[in-house]
Amino acid sequence: MSIFNTTPPPGRTEPLPDIPSTHEVLGTALHGPWGEHAEVLYVAMGCFWGAERLFWTAPGAITTAVGYMGGSTPHPTYREVCGGRTGHTEAVQVVYDRSRVAPEDLLKVFWENHDPTTKDRQGNDRGTQYRSAIYWTTQEQQEAAHASAEAFQGVLREHGHGAITTELTSASQAGDFYFAEGYHQQYLHKNPGGYCNHGPNGCALPAPRQTTEQ
Repeated sequence: MSIFNTTPPPGRTEPLPDIPSTHEVLGTALHGPWGEHAEVLYVAMGCFWGAERLFWTAPGAITTAVGYMGGSTPHPTYREVCGGRTGHTEAVQVVYDRSRVAPEDLLKVFWENHDPTTKDRQGNDRGTQYRSAIYWTTQEQQEAAHASAEAFQGVLREHGHGAITTELTSASQAGDFYFAEGYHQQYLHKNPGGYCNHGPNGCALPAPRQTTEQ
């Protein structure tokens, strides 16, 4: 019999109590509403502090937030997620204006700023909460996710890297996005010298192939 407890913690029925309502940098609503052109994409690429900063600076971003997704425990805490029993990954909720930016542009930021070939790890950060993932909410995002993964895999092979391990699935299949504690939201704005292991990985996502109408 295993001496390790693998049972997920029960979680809680209500959101964590200290989640802010306004984005510290953009001044926009963290929980909506966001307007008729707003769409939501969820990404995970290691520690969510640096990942969030990449997206709140992206053109067309309306708001961003960090949280936990892809697991079983409702409204988990950071400590519970890091314990490895909730099944969540550290995710970023990216709300963007579709009239100003396309999913392909956001996924370019995603692919080029982490290592999508290391399962459950980014650098020295190890654990299921650091796995790479894309959770889409629209058909367009789904198509862009698969097309960009295929294109980036080709680039990675050219540079001698291995297979992409990124989890690709719909947000509805991944489950609810649970907001992380307030101190995690826009963490690197509040703590400019804070830990961040994100940055260019040396590989560029090719531009999407254009189709010509006959």
